[in-house]
Amino acid sequence: MSVLKRPKITEKSQALGSKGKYTFVVDTNSNKLQIAQAVEKMYGVNVEKVNTITQIGKKKSRMTKTKLSSGKTSTFKKAIVTLKEGEMIDFYAEL
Repeated sequence: MSVLKRPKITEKSQALGSKGKYTFVVDTNSNKLQIAQAVEKMYGVNVEKVNTITQIGKKKSRMTKTKLSSGKTSTFKKAIVTLKEGEMIDFYAEL
């Protein structure tokens, strides 16, 4: 299984991109060294620092015509990767 699942592209992560920081959804069992090596291998850049966050799933419920439907969102792990000065990743280059 791959360490990197996908880039997390939101308004807040786009603002961090101008500072040389990029956000990825990663495997929940991966550590900072594995994440740094995977980003360097996949995008050909030098990683300076990695910060990780485990986002715990939330309970969600909604009312339908017949019943109350309840569930839970899934738990995932985010990594904010800081690149060395002057380097960048272009996610839209392959489109």
